[in-house]
Amino acid sequence: MTEWKLPMPSELSEKLQQETIKNLQRFSKGMDLVYHPREPQLGQTPKELIHKKNKSSLYRYGHAADRRHAVPVLMVPNLGISRPYIFDLYPGSSFIEYMVQQGFDFYLLDWGVFGDEDNGLTFDECVTQILPVMVRKVLRASKSRQFTLLGYCMGAPLGACYAALYPEAVKNFVNMAGPIDFKQAGLFTTWLDQRHFDIDKLVDAFGSMPSDMVRVGFKMLKPTMDLTTFTNLWWNLWDDSYVEGFLALNKWANEFTPFPGEFFRQWVKEFYQQNKLVKGELVLGGRSVDLSNIRCPLLVVGAKQDNITPPQCARALMDATSGSDKEYLELPGGHISLIAGRGAKRNVWPKVSGWIGQRSQEA
Repeated sequence: MTEWKLPMPSELSEKLQQETIKNLQRFSKGMDLVYHPREPQLGQTPKELIHKKNKSSLYRYGHAADRRHAVPVLMVPNLGISRPYIFDLYPGSSFIEYMVQQGFDFYLLDWGVFGDEDNGLTFDECVTQILPVMVRKVLRASKSRQFTLLGYCMGAPLGACYAALYPEAVKNFVNMAGPIDFKQAGLFTTWLDQRHFDIDKLVDAFGSMPSDMVRVGFKMLKPTMDLTTFTNLWWNLWDDSYVEGFLALNKWANEFTPFPGEFFRQWVKEFYQQNKLVKGELVLGGRSVDLSNIRCPLLVVGAKQDNITPPQCARALMDATSGSDKEYLELPGGHISLIAGRGAKRNVWPKVSGWIGQRSQEA
């Protein structure tokens, strides 16, 4: 029989007093957020614009005196969906700031926010026209012959295609939560199945994939996420550091951006519906994209609870490439928790920076 031990009256009094204070703080700070809303200060790591091509911008972060590694790092994020300031949220919670502090010459490709005038842009052009220009600018600015390519989310298949077509300058390749085997891409594989989803009708009707439809698609993955998010905010309103993080992440999580129409058509049709990348059937710029051409050191990072890129979807790159130096990490958390938040800073960033650092001396 279980014995229940009631706390002493003094303990109950102390806990009641603590919760009363926290509730007063929650109410006060909640009212302050409602009546005095403030914009979070985002993207504060020092940077310079290296090159701009149409909507796409290449940024270099940090100062020359802090760069200790010979091989520069180019981060390629997703195109469309969301803005890349998630990688540089605010001081102390910024992946880019962390990498700069570790001595990397760090570059970020910001694809930009696309409008109707960009609807003719294709996945093919991004890999064979925009990325090669940005890579040349990185190598010229860093005075290096090789670079580390770090792809996050959609940036990983974009980067993998580049590395397969132009492997010479790619010293290392890192896939962080990027889909490779689209047969294993979870609910998006089901929803975008060509038997149920006519991508041609959508693009022909709208011209693009509107940001509101992007929002609906991602919200449907976890319909109760907003409720959970604001419930957690209430319980932590007394904590200033939590509120700061919430404001920054919540702004990013609700600022969706559209896809150019032809890019989205190619993305859905050739990747999700036909799975051409992992099958070796993808052709870009008139050339076959063969992932076995990637022979450089490879790191693949998956998240156990990722419902956008399930771990097995990202891990497929391990079998598709032909190098001997390959490592797979599967860490706790979801898609975003690899790149933002306390868990990322503690569990992910040190492993990624350590792996790249050990391979960042030029031959």
